[in-house]
Amino acid sequence: MAYYVYLLASKKYGTLYIGVTNDIVRRIYEHKSKIAAGFSKRYSVDRLIWFEIYDDPVTAIAREKELKKWRREWKIRLIEEKNPQWIDLYPQIAS
Repeated sequence: MAYYVYLLASKKYGTLYIGVTNDIVRRIYEHKSKIAAGFSKRYSVDRLIWFEIYDDPVTAIAREKELKKWRREWKIRLIEEKNPQWIDLYPQIAS
């Protein structure tokens, strides 16, 4: 089973959200549909701009916790290494 650490943004250089899931398509759909109340709904953070895949949940959760401690500019650099235009990746993974 795959586990995903992902970053969402409200817009380019907007509010960021970091999460971890074992079903990225379902989880991003939940963010986009604003199903659950919380941070991503309150700040309209629903654009999937970056993710990594892991084989086990312990490693994925550790990576999520590590990224949450990073400075904002480090997160932006990480995003822009793979997605310089901050394109929403959800349509690519959902099809």
